[in-house]
Amino acid sequence: MKALVLNTSLKKAIVEDVDRPNPGSHEILVNVRAIALNPVDELYVSSPIASQEKRIIGTDFAGVVVETGSAIGDLSDPRVKAGTRVAGFLQGASSVNDRPGAFAEFIVVPYDLVWKIPENLTFEEASTISMCSLTAAQALFGRLGLPSPFSLTPQATSGSDTKITNLFIYGSSTSVGLYAAQLARIATRVSGMSIRLIGAASLSKHEMLRNEPYSYDVLVDYRDEEWVQKVKDATNGNGVDLTLDCISEGQTVYNTHETLVPSAKFAVIRGPVGGQYDPALLTVKPTYGAVWEGLGVEVGYNDAVIPANPDAHAFAKEFYNFLSKSLLSGRAQLEPNPVRMMPGGLEKVTQDGFALLGTGLVTERSKIKRPEEYMRPISAEKLVYSV
Repeated sequence: MKALVLNTSLKKAIVEDVDRPNPGSHEILVNVRAIALNPVDELYVSSPIASQEKRIIGTDFAGVVVETGSAIGDLSDPRVKAGTRVAGFLQGASSVNDRPGAFAEFIVVPYDLVWKIPENLTFEEASTISMCSLTAAQALFGRLGLPSPFSLTPQATSGSDTKITNLFIYGSSTSVGLYAAQLARIATRVSGMSIRLIGAASLSKHEMLRNEPYSYDVLVDYRDEEWVQKVKDATNGNGVDLTLDCISEGQTVYNTHETLVPSAKFAVIRGPVGGQYDPALLTVKPTYGAVWEGLGVEVGYNDAVIPANPDAHAFAKEFYNFLSKSLLSGRAQLEPNPVRMMPGGLEKVTQDGFALLGTGLVTERSKIKRPEEYMRPISAEKLVYSV
């Protein structure tokens, strides 16, 4: 089969012929039909942390179940039936662990860490959801304490509670931000909790973000030098109770911190080393957790070893069960990120997709001077390739 393989010593990924994997006892074999790109996919090619000479890269995928492992007990689960459309994510070269990634024609994955794609979503749309929506869910429900709409023990809030909680999402038009707003709105509908949803994004995205499924109450332009004060003004001068910084790079962390009340909870998506900020300078300490914890295995990541986390694993499985359940309308629980279809399949991922993602920090991403329309700067969308 074809796969996009990183040569760690050369810091380069190319398409190679590799053996098709066989599913383990509790895994399924998936024929990949679409992949979506994330910054980590490029980051750990240009700056490898994998110790192996060669690694299949890639995180987000969508495809069709081909084969089922021998020890899967519940064969009534649609995710283990051949022909079922599923989506999920793998870690790929984003760790020192020897596990392949998603950018290949066939992959193996634990059956309970994928979700069944509803009929209204294409493979390309579904491929945008898995990793970033779980990142958002971990932050909102695990670290900020919003009531989970899918938890076995929901932290329900009484509908008679008139207190309005100010929730601020910096980087509202990022992939994580788009899913965070949707999940926050779902949580409030289920629990009865009242929130004022405040976002920071470029002015050109405000109209989209005001509308469903995001439904922001207040939006500020992150390029406005007065945006911090405008966020405070939106809370009647009190400050923000809960915040998620979906960029989490240097000054974004410090500026977001300035919006908070002293008792606030503050979630970030990058740790201090990767995000280049110093928590010692912050009164409200940001909380960080790697999305990889949801995979349920020990992870070597960013010069640290993250032990297997049974609670994070159980949370991820419950979340993907939630995504597998369509609404009564037949639609998906979450609207996918806007898709930018990229031409050329696996062969063009590094040449085009990684060029757009850039290396290093999102806030330092440079504009590519290429004439093709599909090479315009990324804004509120996912780069997706058919496989």
